[in-house]
Amino acid sequence: MKKNFFSLIIMLCISPFVFGEEGMWQLSQVKNLELEKKGFEIDLTNIYIPGKPCLAQAIVNLGGGTGGLVSPNGMMLTNHHVAFGAVQRASTQGTDYITNGFLAQTLEDEIEAPGYSARILEEIKDITPEFANCEKMKDPVERDKAVDLKIKAIKEKIEKGKKDISAEVGKMHNGKQYILFVYKRYDDVRVVYVPPAAIGNYGGEIDNWMWPRHTGDFSFMRIYMAPDGTGRPFDKGNVPYKSKYWLKIATKGLKNGDQTFALGYPGRTTRYRTSSDVADSLYHNYPFRIKYFKEVIDMLEGFKKDSQIASAKVAGLEKGLNNNMKNLQGNVDGMTRTNFIQQKIDFENQFMAFLNKDEKLYKKYGNVLEKIKQKYASMAKYQALTDLYRLPINGTAFSTVQRAYYTAVQRSKPVKLQDARFSETDTVRWVERLQFTYMSYYEPADKALLKKWLQLADQLPAEYRLKGLDELLKTSGKTIDQWVDDAYKNSKLNDVAFAKSLFNKNVKELEALNDPFIDLEKRLFPVEEAFREMDREDTAALVELRKNFIDALYAWKGSNLYPDANGTIRFSYGAVKGYSPRDAVYHEPFTTIKGMLEKDTGQEPFDMPAGLKELYAKKDFGGWKHPGMDDVTIAFTHTVDSTGGNSGSPVMNTRGEMVGILFDGNYEAMTCDWQYDIDIQRTISVDIRYVMFITEKLAKAHGILKELGLE
Repeated sequence: MKKNFFSLIIMLCISPFVFGEEGMWQLSQVKNLELEKKGFEIDLTNIYIPGKPCLAQAIVNLGGGTGGLVSPNGMMLTNHHVAFGAVQRASTQGTDYITNGFLAQTLEDEIEAPGYSARILEEIKDITPEFANCEKMKDPVERDKAVDLKIKAIKEKIEKGKKDISAEVGKMHNGKQYILFVYKRYDDVRVVYVPPAAIGNYGGEIDNWMWPRHTGDFSFMRIYMAPDGTGRPFDKGNVPYKSKYWLKIATKGLKNGDQTFALGYPGRTTRYRTSSDVADSLYHNYPFRIKYFKEVIDMLEGFKKDSQIASAKVAGLEKGLNNNMKNLQGNVDGMTRTNFIQQKIDFENQFMAFLNKDEKLYKKYGNVLEKIKQKYASMAKYQALTDLYRLPINGTAFSTVQRAYYTAVQRSKPVKLQDARFSETDTVRWVERLQFTYMSYYEPADKALLKKWLQLADQLPAEYRLKGLDELLKTSGKTIDQWVDDAYKNSKLNDVAFAKSLFNKNVKELEALNDPFIDLEKRLFPVEEAFREMDREDTAALVELRKNFIDALYAWKGSNLYPDANGTIRFSYGAVKGYSPRDAVYHEPFTTIKGMLEKDTGQEPFDMPAGLKELYAKKDFGGWKHPGMDDVTIAFTHTVDSTGGNSGSPVMNTRGEMVGILFDGNYEAMTCDWQYDIDIQRTISVDIRYVMFITEKLAKAHGILKELGLE
């Protein structure tokens, strides 16, 4: 416990060197890390240069994942699991690209990655002063609404009339700082090479989040643009994107102890949360989701047996749920094993001891922890409703109707009375992408998802029951199962064109369609609106309290704190290093093809390809053999700080050359979103040598190697 408590303390220290490898840093903070003292040769001031080609423009935001440009013609490397959605949707047409993989021999052969968008960073700007009036507002809810309206106005002004420009505002430290990110968006992304599942997903869910790992989690994709350089959807007239900056592939391998760094778009972390936040997740949120996800996964497994197309259609949702479920279980196991809540309480006791020494600070912040605890206690009263509405796994048909009805209601209001989070731009974008959502629509599975969600709703306590659902079932004289079966028979929501048309109608026009799903949503909408308002009030109050907590930490430990990850670009660094997960066990930092062969059973997910076995038997490694080993390294562990969203992030050496692709973390450190522990936390990346070896020797993709300048 002493070691883990120390790791919590160093998180908040002033000197950047005390942080060690911890931190997902904003690009503006990198210059303060003094990494030249760790042997970095690359000029880190060139990571982001306003208005000029720079390293940050080689890092592609893929929305939930990251990619790295590796050629002047828009080719990028990312993870197999990041590209999975593309091959999954392509496989719904009857060709099993998931199992067999895909290789385009020419540009003309490259296939569309349906629903993928690539965003290239154009500008980063601190716009905190623009929110000064918002921050002066005393009421947390009104302030929260004002901030959302301000963000919406900023986004709309930048994006107006520019279909290939997108903007977002990152709230750092719960709104202590606001950073604007402007991107050029390209909606035509294509698949170049995806290895077969026996490479890209070797070990499957058994090895997911585990080390040692032997997964070749990589794929090549390409960004396309219109001939005039603008971004537009898939079009045969589009041409490869002309990269402003791209990464050089390292030909010299890594060794134990080498420094690395990663640039990517990490999703969400909660490093500055309190023991009350942890308790809410550990005792309710995580166990509830684990149980529900497990039930849904088991249900989807049954539909996969229907046909190859059915299997492909449900594969994306199942894979995502499996990944999330294992992560949540890892958090539960890790928090329980390390007595994590007590660690937080110990830290908070130290925090209160500091405040008690300063009368002014105590008066200002002395009750912040107790207020957060009280807020969670009040929110627990409607926890079951929160579970229902923060768990949107209720099928494509009904979730589309929910969005359409909400949109129609917002449009019926004066702009000043609309939900501050409602955006016409986002709505148009969502509708454009609906065709890709429907590529995974499989009616039997969709029907089962809605039934399960409504059954969960039917279990709500009396105070929060969905009266509209009760009335509907009573009036119709049907059970939930019967009503849902009839709804799918009598609705046109299985047609994507009909689904899109709903967003052009007002409330009366929607209700006049007499669609059963619309009738259900009409009855449920009042509760949904009430929940949104209640949730906004509590969230705004929590944001205010968390901001106060950060202010107090600034007073205690100084202001050089990296913000929690929030989907914006971040820099992190660390050394190649193994770890000891438990007594008398040590994991080396590299895995090899030899280890992959040792796991091989000939059955999925440990079905090593015959061609790879032959190459290994002949020791035909080309130029990709690990120095000092008669083998090729598949993956490595390093102390780079990362989280979800970092998947696909390019990993570079101290010269800025690409040495790997980040794809996972280790199970023993699933609590890494809550705290960083250098002794146990490791990021797992696929070694670029394995990527190139498979590309050259197994796929014989010489066109790719030539484009990379390696042949």
